[in-house]
Amino acid sequence: MNALFGVDKPIGISSNSFLMRLKRKYGWKKCGYSGTLDPFASGLLIVGVGAYTRLFPYLDKSRKSYQATLWLGAKSQSLDIEQIDKIEDVQEFSKERILEVLETLKGNVSYIPPKFSAKHINGIRAYKLAREGVEFEIKQSKMEVFDLKLLAYCHPFISFFVSVSEGGYVRSLGEIIANTLGCIGSLSYLRRVQEGPIELKDSIKKLDALEALKLPKLTLEGFQDTIFYGKKFCLPDEFLIQKHQPYLILFKDFFSIIEFNEKKEAQYLLNRMPRC
Repeated sequence: MNALFGVDKPIGISSNSFLMRLKRKYGWKKCGYSGTLDPFASGLLIVGVGAYTRLFPYLDKSRKSYQATLWLGAKSQSLDIEQIDKIEDVQEFSKERILEVLETLKGNVSYIPPKFSAKHINGIRAYKLAREGVEFEIKQSKMEVFDLKLLAYCHPFISFFVSVSEGGYVRSLGEIIANTLGCIGSLSYLRRVQEGPIELKDSIKKLDALEALKLPKLTLEGFQDTIFYGKKFCLPDEFLIQKHQPYLILFKDFFSIIEFNEKKEAQYLLNRMPRC
């Protein structure tokens, strides 16, 4: 089977362990996922089965949306409830003050990812080094906050909805919110509800892979045999294309992802992918 699924990862299990559960349950021989969720987090995980595991680099992941709860006064090395080592009493804030802080954090935000994260440090995941007690520094990063809304405030918990660019850390954003309010804080809840155009709606839902790709389509009916066998070819001058832009080429039984150089020469990225 070749397919893409949107699945709902539960709290308390790693993304990889959850994938192995699905693999055993459904008898998948080859599968993988895109966009790791921490064990304490839940929500949308995009799973590819069979040949469709190769589609991950071409999925639209420009925006990821989450529901989160920030626990004011909780200190954690991982910026979530897994590593809490201190809890302080924090003064209650007005709703207006919280709304003001959230509004200031829309747009480009500089942050330092937590040491308990999947960032690579000299080829090793940061969380592995942190668990071993190795001293290291993580460079400052940037993320774009497209949307940030207050969902509820029941002191000391602030629940919010946020959409961030790919690679953004909501745990770090939670820390920034708390620090801006003048206190410490860590996330007590995190749930991914959307990734690109894919929304979390069912516990497991088969996706339209071609819709999930969100690539510009190019009609090349006269090139079907050429593309099927992976032969070299150039586009005629009348084709107006953007160089080095991946294009989705559709045929009845298969599809390909191809980009073209300055001379309009085809460069195969994925070829003869089965349509399901």
